Amino acid sequence: MESDFDDLDRRLVHALQIDGRAPFSAIAAVLGVSDRTVARRYARLRSTGAVRVLGGVDATALGADVWLLRVRCAPAASVPVAEALARRADTSWVSLSSGGTEVTCAVRTESEADSEALLLAKLPGTPRVEGVTAHSVLHAFYGGPDNVVGKLGSLDEEEAERLRPPRAPRAAGRIRLDDADRALIAVLAADGRAGYEELAGATGWSPTTVRRRVAQLRAHGVLYLDIDVDWRMFGVRTRTLLWLSVAPAHLEEAGHALAGHPEVAFAAATTGPANLYASVVCADQRALYRYLTTRVSALPSITHLESAPVIRTVKQAGSRWGRGSGAYG
Repeated sequence: MESDFDDLDRRLVHALQIDGRAPFSAIAAVLGVSDRTVARRYARLRSTGAVRVLGGVDATALGADVWLLRVRCAPAASVPVAEALARRADTSWVSLSSGGTEVTCAVRTESEADSEALLLAKLPGTPRVEGVTAHSVLHAFYGGPDNVVGKLGSLDEEEAERLRPPRAPRAAGRIRLDDADRALIAVLAADGRAGYEELAGATGWSPTTVRRRVAQLRAHGVLYLDIDVDWRMFGVRTRTLLWLSVAPAHLEEAGHALAGHPEVAFAAATTGPANLYASVVCADQRALYRYLTTRVSALPSITHLESAPVIRTVKQAGSRWGRGSGAYG
């Protein structure tokens, strides 16, 4: 229940969204409490699953493609199909929506062969799968390190600026991952605050090398820090997927406008029958109705809108190649 969380919880979570590896001493100074209070409060929230700091990987920075799949199933088949997709290492944010007859997920593919195997052979041939619609993500307007907690959080701009890491220009060129990098990312995917000694043990590198490699991966946009949060902390009870059709001349304008909405956790331009996708969070169905009839209806040149409430999330943030909490579904 929302009464299980207080303003200090929300301020701490907002601080972690800004910099998931910020020292507790730095967070404590901003929140106006002791280091011990921050450490104790974080340990409680983490142990109950209310918040996790995670290392996320932007697959597109590695040259991979990301697809949003809508898999229509016979009612009895949706859960097994969703669970099978969740077991794949290349999927993230597997959700059941549309009354439980549709599975939505994000899939990373590194080659045309990967795409063909999944989209043309495996899924269409799965028993009781009635259809598959695939949307390639062309451009993300909001998501990844831009977690919606940054919109819902309790810190003011001055407090947020004190926690924000120094801004550095994004490094040029594409970076390749080796086995040690993948081991590093696997540990951070489970605990984005893992210490450098633990990361060194997983990779075989020295702590100094680990620190330098983490900085390189972040500078190239491959690695970012994200949080997975119990949305009840911020009064959120419903998540809904929106599929919008927008006149191409207004797609950029609509996408940026959508990204600025407090309700939007992820927004992207896609291929397919709908060319703009968003994952939104609201307090309840009434709030969703108000959002659709005010903010969304004001977007330029919307010709069609389909909404699909999420009724169950089978796989969420923390997958090895996800794009962050709330990113897709």
